[in-house]
Amino acid sequence: MSYPNQVLIKEVGPRDGLQNEKQFLSTVDKVEWINQLSETGLSYIEVTSFVNPKWIPALSDSFEVATRIKRKPGVTYAALVPNRKGLEKALEADVDEVAVFMSASETHNQNNINKSIEDTLPVLEEVVQEAKSAHKKVRGYLSTVFGCPYEGAVSPEQVERITHRLFEMGVYEVSLGDTVGVGNPLQVEKCVNHWVDTFSAERLALHFHNTRGMALANTLVGLQAGIRTYDGAVGGLGGCPYAKGATGNVATDDLVHMLEEMGLNTGVDLPKLKEAGSFIESSLQRPLKSHQMEIHRADL
Repeated sequence: MSYPNQVLIKEVGPRDGLQNEKQFLSTVDKVEWINQLSETGLSYIEVTSFVNPKWIPALSDSFEVATRIKRKPGVTYAALVPNRKGLEKALEADVDEVAVFMSASETHNQNNINKSIEDTLPVLEEVVQEAKSAHKKVRGYLSTVFGCPYEGAVSPEQVERITHRLFEMGVYEVSLGDTVGVGNPLQVEKCVNHWVDTFSAERLALHFHNTRGMALANTLVGLQAGIRTYDGAVGGLGGCPYAKGATGNVATDDLVHMLEEMGLNTGVDLPKLKEAGSFIESSLQRPLKSHQMEIHRADL
């Protein structure tokens, strides 16, 4: 079995990790945490989301966060945007890259975006075209690809159809998300191999949640299919406000540990990553649930 020598981890903790937090983390702490993450060797950090504060209060300080962080050369600082208004703020904050998002299941898309899939696509296309006109790269997120909390199973063909539309708009990469963590390794193997054959591994990323403890196993299957890019959140932070039962992302620290133990290079300094985890634990006043953070606390 062959594996890619280099694996790219995209840290989504400051956005996907914090968006579901009931406690508002101060802007100062968010900025400090992102600055610490910038020193870990991570080359991609999604710092916030320019959504209406009414919908995601935890990220209501998106502009302040994006403009106050210390930007390290070689690190891409990205932000999620839902529409043209969000893009305008993201461009004003001069983020390096923007991401658009939608769901593979109709009901989750309605709950998450308040639009049908077909009504969402032209909104995103306008965002993508304007972002590219401003010389920003655009990434696409597709949620609920392995299952929906409202509809259950989602067909691989439905995922393929929407992914194709996102690529037609001009996104350079689509991150396929197991939003509620229902995917299992055999399902992931079948689906991901099909999508890789259709689009190529270089254009796809995987975004696993660890709701049922299968995120690392599913990552291994993704690696075997040739996928080299994975989203993660330090300590396993995260959840989806519009997907009941969704728990945290695959923990970046657990992911780095597994990959490095396998001899695959991530470029990430695990001790520094765990120090950044300790900082956010202290700020949130609760322990993070990843294995590496549990070990780190025991070693202190």
